[in-house]
Amino acid sequence: MLFWFFYDPLTMMALMIAYIVGFVALQFIAMKIAPRVAASLAGRMSLYTAMLLTALLVIGGGTLTAYALYAAAAAYGYHLYVEWLLGFLLVMSLISYVFAPWMINLAYRAKPSPELQEIVNEAAERAGMQRPPRAVIVEGPPNAFAYGNFLAGRYVAVSRSLYEMLSRDELLGVVGHELGHHKHRDTVIIMLLGLVPSLLYYMGVFLIRAGLWGSVSSDREEGNSGLVLAALGILGVIVSFVMQVAVLAFSRLREYYADAHGAFVAGVKPMQRALAKLHLYYSTPRGQQRLQELHKSSIKALFIYAFTSALANPFYEPSWGKREFYDIDRVVEELKRAKVDPSEEIFSDHPPIPKRLRFLDQLETINIRP
Repeated sequence: MLFWFFYDPLTMMALMIAYIVGFVALQFIAMKIAPRVAASLAGRMSLYTAMLLTALLVIGGGTLTAYALYAAAAAYGYHLYVEWLLGFLLVMSLISYVFAPWMINLAYRAKPSPELQEIVNEAAERAGMQRPPRAVIVEGPPNAFAYGNFLAGRYVAVSRSLYEMLSRDELLGVVGHELGHHKHRDTVIIMLLGLVPSLLYYMGVFLIRAGLWGSVSSDREEGNSGLVLAALGILGVIVSFVMQVAVLAFSRLREYYADAHGAFVAGVKPMQRALAKLHLYYSTPRGQQRLQELHKSSIKALFIYAFTSALANPFYEPSWGKREFYDIDRVVEELKRAKVDPSEEIFSDHPPIPKRLRFLDQLETINIRP
């Protein structure tokens, strides 16, 4: 019943139009605009500046769009209860934030690991963190993630398969990456930024529904107003897509920030080797199948490796029980030279591995305080 309150057949048709228009617009941005902007800004902005400008784009652009939709709707006689909608989204996000750690522990069968805890403690000491998070081993394909809150505590999770795949110094780099997410409060920051596209989306849905139902139930003059409201709603949905892409861009920048923290803890080479081993695994046919499992996960943004398939062809077919069959440092160098398709990267919340490896090479020449 609640579904039909928001999405009746007319609203669904209008949303389909908005999705199609928005998808075409985003593809144009990805194929034509984004690569040129990225090329022109490459090397001109520091990581801090890029993060600040992206966050300001989301907050400022979202606020201006929300106000414009609100004012335009009011001019046509429709009052958008933005404060109630924002309050609802905040409450739902807060509930998710509070209960997520326990749900993750249950879903991934998290178990404390004294051996992993020693590595987390060492990484936390190197990072200057007085209270190291709890270390847990989880089941699933190779990956690691950070989660937690002020009630459940903070956690660093490493899958058993990744724990067995990496050397100790590489594990230190991965754990350092996850500690960086805790230290930078990435989960909370990205969750709050994500409220902007959600707010615009639901404002658009309400305007579409009000406009379409008003146009079929009122006289001709009011019907024209209804069409205007519906058009405003479609615009709101399209802008919400654009804002979501900006949030994804911000998330990718935070991953670079966490990579810098991992390199600060363990060194650049171990961090690069860990990322390259992850990439090698997910470039195999079996890894590609497991990657699809990660993409279906609702917490994929937390993973250290959850990227668009911008580089899917394997360089090697490694046997994970016999590491002497490949030279991981040579793999790192080959990955650094690999090209990345910007049109695929723009829709991902993680940077592609080649760009992350090249970024780590630059840490000696740029000043980043992890």
